[in-house]
Amino acid sequence: MTDQIAGRTAGTAGRLWGVGLGPGDPELVTVKAARLLGEADVIAYHSARHGRSIARSVAAPYLREGQIEEALIYPLTTETTDHPGGYQGAIDDFYAECALRLAAHLDAGRDVVVLCEGDPLFYGSYMHMHKRLSHRYVTEVVPGVTSVSGAAAVLGRPLVERDETLTILPGTLSAEVLAERLAATDSAAILKLGRTFTKVRGALEKAGRLGEAWYVERATTGAQRLAPLAEVDPDSVPYFSLALIPSPVNAAMPAPDAGPARTADAGTDGRGLSGEAVRASTAGTAGRGAGAGEVVVVGLGPAGRPWLTPEAQEALAAADELVGYGPYLDRVPPNPRQRRHATDNRVEAERAAHALELAMAGSRVAVVSSGDPGVFAMASAVLEVACEPRFSGVPVRVLPGLTAAHAVASRAGAPLGHDYCVLSLSDLLKPWDVVAGRISAAAKADLVLAIYNPASKSRTWQVAAARDLLLEHRAPQTPVVIGRNVGGAKESVTVTTLADLDPAAVDMRCLLLVGSSTTRVADRGDGRRVVFTPRRYPA
Repeated sequence: MTDQIAGRTAGTAGRLWGVGLGPGDPELVTVKAARLLGEADVIAYHSARHGRSIARSVAAPYLREGQIEEALIYPLTTETTDHPGGYQGAIDDFYAECALRLAAHLDAGRDVVVLCEGDPLFYGSYMHMHKRLSHRYVTEVVPGVTSVSGAAAVLGRPLVERDETLTILPGTLSAEVLAERLAATDSAAILKLGRTFTKVRGALEKAGRLGEAWYVERATTGAQRLAPLAEVDPDSVPYFSLALIPSPVNAAMPAPDAGPARTADAGTDGRGLSGEAVRASTAGTAGRGAGAGEVVVVGLGPAGRPWLTPEAQEALAAADELVGYGPYLDRVPPNPRQRRHATDNRVEAERAAHALELAMAGSRVAVVSSGDPGVFAMASAVLEVACEPRFSGVPVRVLPGLTAAHAVASRAGAPLGHDYCVLSLSDLLKPWDVVAGRISAAAKADLVLAIYNPASKSRTWQVAAARDLLLEHRAPQTPVVIGRNVGGAKESVTVTTLADLDPAAVDMRCLLLVGSSTTRVADRGDGRRVVFTPRRYPA
């Protein structure tokens, strides 16, 4: 372990809490856990790459505004990886990186609560942070109701009675070992089903216990499902389920009311990790060091978090430094662990060089860009500078985002349903005669136009000029969509015609979509007006 996570003295460093949240019902969170959730400076939680977290959803009623959140997003969900150390190496590096991120908060005196479904030290994801940090910081584990207890409760069956023994097994064991141990115990709980379900079912059958086994999925939640295990379709089994053989002494009890089979909510699919991830080794946390950084150019989409891809969310969560135009950086929730470098909108090359220099020093740098970074945005600026010899060793990745043209089109209907072109009306980086020539060419080709950067405080005449150029080749009644601040609180979408397009109604917050000869505007029966371009073009 390096000095980077050595921590300060107990009087100044923050406190680490591993908090168990129980099996899923927020009302099964303990009183102590609920208090700590509301008091913590930092809330950390694991999730898969989709960014959704079961643990956070359980804790949500107890969180408060303004808390710092650290999303610890698993880099992979199967045992396939190109990491030089294989799957285990990738997971070890991931846990080491997470420990560094939490240590930064602890060193700054912030208390950190790590959320964990069930009990933190019962096959819990928290244990990997505990092993790496608990000997450096004051740490306390808050136990939670385990999934096994939750499953027994919803089944209404005792787990064990009198002198009976209970065996808890991970489904990742071999079929032979599972069958042997199932045959030798009174009661049993088998966790980590998912992809192991077929093997577990076979082991139960081999041990002669299949008829006693119950299947419990997402116990205590609104999506729970109970059924005799022998009747369960293997393709319907998620990771967050278990097999239970209750107390044999009570085998004569009436079967529980399994209720209707319900499909679990798509937002709670769980991490999808194999059992190997839970048994990751206790390798110490290592600092990344100089030369191990990278630059990730992240597309934020046109507005808030609902427009942000899980991949982009993952990159933002893992970053040490955030670089970008000030208003775009403001869209990323603040995290004092991260350093933010806001710049003016007209210094793209300098911004790119700064990001690359930070990465050369060992930082993970996220360069944020509105919409898609590859569409009139920061990706090309970063790559252009990155091609300089001095930055040849800095890795650069580009993560796509929902671009404004597609966002506006979705609000209007489907105006981009056929061939279209994308162009910028700004003549700051190219001469106007080039812009005008491309407008005329696209108009002659009968392409739908998506026009970015139509106007600004210093550029006020280009919209009228573009309209006049288009009218040389397009009918006056050609549909035009003006989308302003789409996805934001002041969103507006206006449908007009090319002849009636008022340049005064267009500013830098707008994007224009100009239809082709086949683009239609239709009033539907529900009162909504839609704009679309048919996929078939007239012969």
